[in-house]
Amino acid sequence: MTITPTTAGADASPPVENDSVRDAERLPAHRLVARATGRYIGRIQPQYLADRPSAVSELARLRRGAGKRAHEVTDLWGVGGTEDLAELLAGRTDFIRAEDAEEAVFLASTLWALHQQSGRDQGMHERNQSLGGAVRTLIRAQGTAGEDEEDSPLRKRLVRVGTAESLGSVAVRLREIVLLLRGAKVPLDYARLASQLYRWQHRPDRAGVQREWGREFHLAAASAGKKGRPTASGTDSEAIDRTLAADEEYGGYAAGE
Repeated sequence: MTITPTTAGADASPPVENDSVRDAERLPAHRLVARATGRYIGRIQPQYLADRPSAVSELARLRRGAGKRAHEVTDLWGVGGTEDLAELLAGRTDFIRAEDAEEAVFLASTLWALHQQSGRDQGMHERNQSLGGAVRTLIRAQGTAGEDEEDSPLRKRLVRVGTAESLGSVAVRLREIVLLLRGAKVPLDYARLASQLYRWQHRPDRAGVQREWGREFHLAAASAGKKGRPTASGTDSEAIDRTLAADEEYGGYAAGE
């Protein structure tokens, strides 16, 4: 499937301002992927929580693609943040991995829709809740404590995501984790996950993403006993991925832009 810029209609989101376009032209690719995902979810999530029929219907469609590849669900072509991505990529002649970007945005958006299913009291897309940190939170929510956390089946599920060799395998294994997160109402930062999924698809960057997921898991344990206090390196988020730490790097998606 090829991403093509779209023309905004009466019901479309407002067009990107010139300053935003220029900003997008300067951003690294993985940040554009995070921005597109965050902008889309940041726009739809409040509508779903408010029980707006259009958002409820859109999430029902999106859930059908959870754990699948973007080209496999023809009903979702152009849905789930890919239009936001196309808008941000317009004019980017240096962007050569558009298909990887589309897969990352699609997978993150559909997993969020699955995660959010039937939940109106809380948004399941939450800033700064990393994948490794969410799994650690889930382990503790299920009552496992202390050193037993390292032997938890949930930790093994996270390891299986990290050791997957194809995007299809990553998608299926992430879907399993998301279903468990949904049951415990543990949120996840899907913009961050989309950025990681984009980088994971580039073989030279894969090991770095795998290490990132591992650090997220272990740093969540270290920070649990120091809630409200900075770590030795400054903040927990700095120790995980500095490129995604600052608010401006996400493009203000929390407000839905």
